Amino acid sequence: MSSGRRQRGGDVGEQPPPGRRRGEPPGSRRKQKLLSIHQALTSDPVAVETLRGAAVSEGGLLTDEIRRRVWPKLLSVNVYNLPPKPGRAVRRNHKDYTQVQLDVSRSARRFPPGMQAEQRQVLQEQLLDLILQVLRARPELHYYQGYHDIAVTLLLVTGQRLGSALLESLSTHHLRDFMDPTMDSTKHILNYLMPLLQRESRPLHDFMLRAEVGTIFALSWLITWYGHVLANFQHVLRLYDFFLASHPLMPVYFAAVLVLHREEEVLACDCDMPSVHQLLSQIPRDLPYERLVGRALQLFQRHPHTELARQAALQGRKSIAIGSFSAFQRAASRQRPDAVLRRERQQEGADGRARVSLPTPGHSPLVKAAVWGLSATLGAAALAVTQTALEWAPEFLLQLF
Repeated sequence: MSSGRRQRGGDVGEQPPPGRRRGEPPGSRRKQKLLSIHQALTSDPVAVETLRGAAVSEGGLLTDEIRRRVWPKLLSVNVYNLPPKPGRAVRRNHKDYTQVQLDVSRSARRFPPGMQAEQRQVLQEQLLDLILQVLRARPELHYYQGYHDIAVTLLLVTGQRLGSALLESLSTHHLRDFMDPTMDSTKHILNYLMPLLQRESRPLHDFMLRAEVGTIFALSWLITWYGHVLANFQHVLRLYDFFLASHPLMPVYFAAVLVLHREEEVLACDCDMPSVHQLLSQIPRDLPYERLVGRALQLFQRHPHTELARQAALQGRKSIAIGSFSAFQRAASRQRPDAVLRRERQQEGADGRARVSLPTPGHSPLVKAAVWGLSATLGAAALAVTQTALEWAPEFLLQLF
């Protein structure tokens, strides 16, 4: 399923030059980014910091094929050690089955427009299984409405088995505060928003305080990583690349940037809760996403979350996601490349567990032409990666042309 088929129409925003998608870097920089990603993935250990840099820079990870390679490394998921598909017989016994089923049934708008009903029903069944598999494997996690919006994005890009492993990792780290039995931890995360606005624009901050709008308008933004509120799937993917490569609080910084971007609109509306809430809860369709991502990064550097913690903390509450992030980053930096993981998996022998289906080595004339063309175009940098390119992912190389 290609990203193009999932594109939802109607967004205007930043218009790319002819032949280039919105937010995608021009040809030479795109090729250099692809080479950098390839080198990072095949180095031992994997150069995760390079992958993070690629994910947050202009255009993000560019294609779903690259996301299927990079997202697992950003979340420390071994694609050669995925859990088997769950059995259908046991899922109805889960305490959250009814609520998850209701949310999944209402998720039709999150699937590609024009998709046949039968195909969508299959994906919704997979989505239901994917969510319940994670909840069953991690009983300390509590389902919340909006969780399925994150799960469906992973499903559409990576499929059910890999999507389940990615969702489990994401749920135990970046999303962990949202999955407590109460909303207290989620409120704590929301509390970082107003101190950010106060530091960047005191007039805007004070206006919102007088309006008593609070931060509830941003709740669905954070708990779904904006997947529930954005109509264009490419914008959702751009933000997922960004958030997966960033600190767990980055969605809050992006929320602050969204509000600051609309400061004039906010200050021009009536200073009351209904007016301001209605304005902010409706995200415009023509936002300059690349510029906003860059501004969120600057905001994160200018106002570290450690400096905001005192204002954000209520009753001394601490964030699990923030507290565990350093250990999460250290673990990610010790990952082995897929070629090594594949050999280790093969050496273990058949043990009854299903294996993930990944591209096998290919030597078609088209792939060879891609390698030759790459070498001629980029010289020594390309020659450095062609030793492993055919083994790693032929279709990746073909994206360079």
